Amino acid sequence: MKKIKFISKRNTNQKRLYLLLIGLAIISILIGSYFIFIISKVNKEFIKDNLINYFDNTNSSMELFFKTLFNYYLYIIIIWILGISIIGIPIVIFMYLFKSFILGFSISSIIYSFGLKGTLISLIDMFPHKILLLIVVLLMTFYSLSFSIKLIKHLFFKKQINFKEAFNKYFRILIISLSATIFIALYEVFIVTILIKLL
Repeated sequence: MKKIKFISKRNTNQKRLYLLLIGLAIISILIGSYFIFIISKVNKEFIKDNLINYFDNTNSSMELFFKTLFNYYLYIIIIWILGISIIGIPIVIFMYLFKSFILGFSISSIIYSFGLKGTLISLIDMFPHKILLLIVVLLMTFYSLSFSIKLIKHLFFKKQINFKEAFNKYFRILIISLSATIFIALYEVFIVTILIKLL
């Protein structure tokens, strides 16, 4: 009976953490979407010029694929490592919020810069790969925070945990996340760039 109550409480805590992270992501995306409207006109024009230059000069290539994949890998691995460090909790949360903010800011910037056409461009440039990437980051953030919390409870509250089992599960999440980003990077580099060129 105690074990059932423990599992139920753990699942409830996990659900709360998931809902908290999803709520924070939505808020960050909304803030990012609104941010384009509060920056100066000079910065808006600078962003517009950079977007035009980016879309005009971006071409599919293996070099771009590996560069994109490296950036995604680096982001995910840093979050994973911070999960082991305990003190990395605030940094992990910041990185997660920043990724959500950038997603919202990118969508609104493209729409602002290209008008009605920008809506279509943003759909192609963001969906589904950038949403899937955010889900991967959400997953990695959740397990990073969960692992850190387990370590804190073990070190400071003397709660017994099966460290080997917990670490193996945490490591599997890393492998799953890294594997998913390969397909995300492939889609972004070899599909999205072609579709945007057609516009």
